[in-house]
Amino acid sequence: MRRTDQADHGPPTGHGPLRYAPTLPGTGRPVPEGTARALAAAVDGPAEPVGGGPWLRDAACGYWARRGFAVRRHQVAAAPGGAVLLLALAAALGGDVLLPRPCAAWWIPEARLLGRTAYPVPTPAECGGVPDPYALLETVRRVRAEGGDPRLLVLAVADDPTGTVAPPEVLHEAVEAAAGAGLHIVSDETWRDTVHPGPDGPGPVLADPAGMLPDGVTVLIDLAGALLPGAWPAAVARFPATDRGAALHDLVLDVLAGTGAFLATPVAAAAAHALTEPAGVTAPGSAAARVHGVLAAAVHRELRRAGALALPPRAGRHLYADLGPLRAALTARGVGDAQELEDHLSGLLGTPTPGGHRFGDDLGALRVRLATEPFLGATAPERAATLDAAEPLAEPPVRDALTRFAAALDGLRTDARRREPRR
Repeated sequence: MRRTDQADHGPPTGHGPLRYAPTLPGTGRPVPEGTARALAAAVDGPAEPVGGGPWLRDAACGYWARRGFAVRRHQVAAAPGGAVLLLALAAALGGDVLLPRPCAAWWIPEARLLGRTAYPVPTPAECGGVPDPYALLETVRRVRAEGGDPRLLVLAVADDPTGTVAPPEVLHEAVEAAAGAGLHIVSDETWRDTVHPGPDGPGPVLADPAGMLPDGVTVLIDLAGALLPGAWPAAVARFPATDRGAALHDLVLDVLAGTGAFLATPVAAAAAHALTEPAGVTAPGSAAARVHGVLAAAVHRELRRAGALALPPRAGRHLYADLGPLRAALTARGVGDAQELEDHLSGLLGTPTPGGHRFGDDLGALRVRLATEPFLGATAPERAATLDAAEPLAEPPVRDALTRFAAALDGLRTDARRREPRR
């Protein structure tokens, strides 16, 4: 596999075939009854038009209006999943793609499938999801000097895989750099509604790139983040209210039509229902965000206690750990890269633990994404009890899972200390 500090031109070889790419971490809660009823009621409905029907697009407009954005129906497009919609956007925009490193696992394949080059850009020290502005400008300069044609930057304020939220000032600098370099931005806001609340109130401020650069940002949301189960693929995009935005919208619809990327009618009905945000969707969603935030913080504490590195998670149902400080102990167990670490931890913890190479990170770095869903419990009743609990860490399945996780890390930490060279 090529190192990710170089351009990525093709499908991965050797470690981690693309077909084994990780899915979005699940919420662990059942589908809300109203959403399930909306899907069931539409099983005999007419085929959904390309880009979504009026009801679905109007629901998306209402979703954004409640967040302060006046959006018209003709600015919205829907597709069966975020990856499909990003593929259509990349095809419509043309040129090469720039991505923060690490980034969501489903961002990279779109450039590869189109035969485009994806250039990774380092992220700032305080968060993932957005590029360091100076590194972004230098990457654009270098790519253009070598004959490349960078046109698209994909970023995420609430990030997968790191679980961080970019501070407004950091995001503003990245957006300014992208605008100065003439890049169109796709803002992946899949995780925006999963920000962890603080102990005494709301969580971190979620700044909006489109508010900073209205004419140069397309917003994309995969509804599997907060509104729909991952098995019901649906995503929506909001295009700039400009002539260029309208032209991009039309090109995206052409790509979706040409690839047969039509939403299934029942899924479109469920998506429209969820986007109206009835209490039956928002209440359990907010409760899940709180519980997953508590679990993520507990996992983060265990990682730091064992000597691993990880930024504090602020959104989503995951966090990103660097086990480089434990390399000596892992080497003794036959673990020398991210794929081997994925295999080792997946077996040790009994749950898929994708390595950082799946998120565009260096194969040689010992990094993994950890999901919080496995800590909820092994059965549906256990998961439901944890998600409803006022003190989720007191639930027996959670205590047991955290104890097993801590024991696995303790074994690595003890072995790593034993292998440290004596002074």
